[in-house]
Amino acid sequence: MSSVSQGTDFHYIAIKELHPTFGAEISGVDFSKPVTKEVFAEILAAINKYGVCVFRNTGLDDAGHIAFAAQFGELDDVTPYIAGGRAHRLSDVRLFDVGNIDLDGGVFALDNVRREWNKGNGLFHVDSSFNPRRAGYSLLRAAELPPGGLGGETEFADSRSAFDDLESHLQDHLRVQNFIAAHSLWHSRKLASPSTFADVNPDEYPMGRHRLVQTHEGSGRETLYLAAHIHHIEGLEADVSTALVERLLAHATQARYVLRVGWENVGDLVLWDNTSVMHRAVGGEFEGRFRRDMRRATVHDGSLAAWGLNERSEIRQGLP
Repeated sequence: MSSVSQGTDFHYIAIKELHPTFGAEISGVDFSKPVTKEVFAEILAAINKYGVCVFRNTGLDDAGHIAFAAQFGELDDVTPYIAGGRAHRLSDVRLFDVGNIDLDGGVFALDNVRREWNKGNGLFHVDSSFNPRRAGYSLLRAAELPPGGLGGETEFADSRSAFDDLESHLQDHLRVQNFIAAHSLWHSRKLASPSTFADVNPDEYPMGRHRLVQTHEGSGRETLYLAAHIHHIEGLEADVSTALVERLLAHATQARYVLRVGWENVGDLVLWDNTSVMHRAVGGEFEGRFRRDMRRATVHDGSLAAWGLNERSEIRQGLP
């Protein structure tokens, strides 16, 4: 297992490492004004190194959140998720609404279908791997939190260290075969809520095709590009494909590779790199009782592997 306590020097930001191999809490950033290029360069170095960066009490509002996210690159938006006519609660389509609040301001009713859609967020995944162009960075901010101690943390899994620790023969096998994984939004939703999506056939929808083993561009380290979105691995029989994906996911999500980040304050923001870590939402006792307003900005990946083996298309997958 690789340690992160080596390498980069930071002069404008302070780093508190959160896990032996990845994750850091960053302080020293003044979010009351645009982040300077010198500070941003160190944040970029930190996310390349640590994969997950936590900022406490940022004071950011929606406009500041979007502006900071846009420094990392072109932003994704929720258009595919509201194409069927569902209203968007937030004022800007570049913010994804990932809380539990309905359009009237109340907590989702127990029979609200969005509860079922959101169950997929509880599986370890990466954002937008099912699209032709995958997500690079995601920035999740707490706009309103339930009372403390009721759960709702976010967990991250270190895909780079997980690859480092694979048996050498399996590493070699994955490199030689250079597998292509097909990622499907509907597959993960059906996996998480089989009864709700019983009549959905993921094969009827487009899938994103990406290499299973990649070199993370920001660090030069090999990584497993894994997600619950993986429907199958091309060229393998279905049972062999499923077994391999399940084996790798089980390995990469062992406790020694997982960091749990708690949400302490309104304004806390977590930045992560979808090309080097997986994440999942952890449920809590607040569900059904207390409002939890979480807003995410997502940056289109700008690396050489951004488009995987997909045709460059603006078509993106979404939910009704």
